[in-house]
Parts: sequence; structure tokens; C-alpha cells
Amino acid sequence: MTYLENIRKNGKYANPFFGLTGIDVVSMGEGRAMLKMAVRQDMHNGVGWLQGGMLVALADEAMALALYPLLEASEGIATISESTSFIKGVREGTLIAEGRVIRKGRRVAFCEGEVRIDNTEKTVLSRTTASFAVTACT
Repeated sequence: MTYLENIRKNGKYANPFFGLTGIDVVSMGEGRAMLKMAVRQDMHNGVGWLQGGMLVALADEAMALALYPLLEASEGIATISESTSFIKGVREGTLIAEGRVIRKGRRVAFCEGEVRIDNTEKTVLSRTTASFAVTACT
């Protein structure tokens, strides 16, 4: 079973990090994915804010899941470069991460991700851009 098939069948239980953090797969398709995660106190930094690395990790996972459906069966991916702009901090609530593929080449793919609070304003917390190496799976 491929990773994508496993995600479709088992959701967050296909990825140990998803299980650890409580990330749920909301949707994924050709070049787009959406994930959801509730902020917990054990994710806070020492001054009570969600640790910024959680925003980066959530965006990274959303971008990867946006990219996976575009891969050939013989291809895999690895993040090679990533840059995140932190716009606003958060202490509580549910987060939505959206990832989208900008371009998938033979060797490199480019993606964007955004993390928001799941509220009526859809407040943006961070924006991430990433490059992924497209690798041959053996």
C-alpha cells in the first residue's frame, strides 16, 4: 500500500506525526490539500503561545499531501527548502492548513502553504513556501 492509499484508508493513523499532534486530513486532491489541528497546551512554548515550529510542520504536511497525488508511482518527495513568515500568534483554537502545488517539475516541485485559525475571520497565522525534491522510489 502506498502512503497516499494509506492516508485515504486510515487518515491520521497512517502518519505517526498526525497521530501525535492530532492532525486530521480534511481533503486532498490534485494539487491541493487541507488539514485541521486543535491547539493543545502541550504545544505551547514557554510563554504560552503555540510553538512556531507547529505552524511550519502543519504547512509542510499540507503541501506534501497536495503534491502526493501528482506523483508517479515510482516517485517520492523530500523537502529541500522552506521559508515561513509568521504573521500572528495563537494560544488556542483549531487551525486549518491549506497546501497547494505551484509547479511540479521532473526533479523539483514548488508549493505554498497557509495556516489560519478556523474562525469566522479565517485569521492568517503563517504563510510558507517550499521546494521539494522529486525522487525515484526503489
